Amino acid sequence: MEYFKFYVGYGKFYNFLCCSLLWHKVPKQKEFFSGFQTHFIFKRDLEDNLGKIKSMQQFLLLSYGLFDWLALDLKAGGGDIRQYPTLGPKADYPYNFAGGYGLRLKLYDTQKIKMVFGFQHISVHPKSIHLQGIKNKAVLDDWQTSLLVSYDFGRITPYLGTRWSRLDYIHWQDQKRKRIMSRLDRSWALILGIDFSLNKKIWLNLEGSYFDSEALSASLNFSF
Repeated sequence: MEYFKFYVGYGKFYNFLCCSLLWHKVPKQKEFFSGFQTHFIFKRDLEDNLGKIKSMQQFLLLSYGLFDWLALDLKAGGGDIRQYPTLGPKADYPYNFAGGYGLRLKLYDTQKIKMVFGFQHISVHPKSIHLQGIKNKAVLDDWQTSLLVSYDFGRITPYLGTRWSRLDYIHWQDQKRKRIMSRLDRSWALILGIDFSLNKKIWLNLEGSYFDSEALSASLNFSF
């Protein structure tokens, strides 16, 4: 119930979908970024009018600069899945392991303006449930690429860009497996985000996207 109150009072107000968790900041070679992130998917429509997906995820983030222009991203934590079919009962899969990996490539870098291309894959593996006496298992696979441009105003750094993503809902009933993709005509998003610098090594991030889904994410990040 609290989840839906948050969605109505905050998610609808901004009409955002939070995005992809691809930082616009890229660590320098041998530098680490870490952080804590919460990511809400309020709505993602599935293909062929097969309903929609919701999910809440929390992650510990780690990014390492392989080179000044290339970074490896890792995340681990937990998440749940709530699937709302067009017909049939809701499937509410409890919180369990989630993780992800990705790469970010710095394409342009000046003192104020930066451009970054990124790829990431996130996978959520909640606990199994029984519906109408039948064992149900689910996995959520989220594939994303994005292109972001940022401008540094000092303590505040806004950025925008675009993202292509595909979300796969993989579902088992007993041993029968089925993969359902998100709507392919809603794969592109407009990304809007902002960093709030607390000091030279700590910053807050808020990021949202529009068109492909409805979501919101926030993170507290550190460099060392």
